[in-house]
Amino acid sequence: MTPIAEVVTLEYLVTALIVVLVPGTGVIYTLSYGLFSGARGGMLAAIGCTLGILPHLLASTVGLAALLHASGLAFQAVKAAGVIYLLYLAWGLWRSAGDLDVGMNSNARRSSTAIVLRGFLINILNPKLSIFFLAFLPQFIAPGTPNSLSQIAVLGVAFMALTFVVFVAYGSAASVVRNRVLASKRARAWIQRVFALMFAGFALRLAVADR
Repeated sequence: MTPIAEVVTLEYLVTALIVVLVPGTGVIYTLSYGLFSGARGGMLAAIGCTLGILPHLLASTVGLAALLHASGLAFQAVKAAGVIYLLYLAWGLWRSAGDLDVGMNSNARRSSTAIVLRGFLINILNPKLSIFFLAFLPQFIAPGTPNSLSQIAVLGVAFMALTFVVFVAYGSAASVVRNRVLASKRARAWIQRVFALMFAGFALRLAVADR
């Protein structure tokens, strides 16, 4: 078996880190919960977003991503579901701006499972993730490698681990300024509206995305 150090190279880690650091729906979602629910909320959001990567990784490994790439209908169906869900999150945030009892709230009764599930759905309903892995991971596998599938799996797990660490850091950083934000209802409302517009923007970008 090829040593992990030979598979997960420094070049791969640097490239993957750049990809993970770029703000996307998962980052904004984690920042939202870190800001309005504290470090614990940010960590739960990070767990959900990281778990949402797993189906795309598995799809890429077994070749299902190729089906999404080849079948316009399959791609459009998953994309439409993702757009609707992002708009749903945006509307929930906008409608509850300034009111933490709805949407991104800090209430202790808020279900941890719900936070994780929302993060999971945000990533799983983005069909471009499967295609991204299909195009991204093979670049770091030498042609003709006999155990390429296992190496792709290792690279995928490393990507998920990196995602979790970075997202937890994002959530923790957001939680640092939490008290200042929560002290002003007006500031809360504006920040929630900004996040709502970001989710709506991501929905628009996904809606016009090509395969």
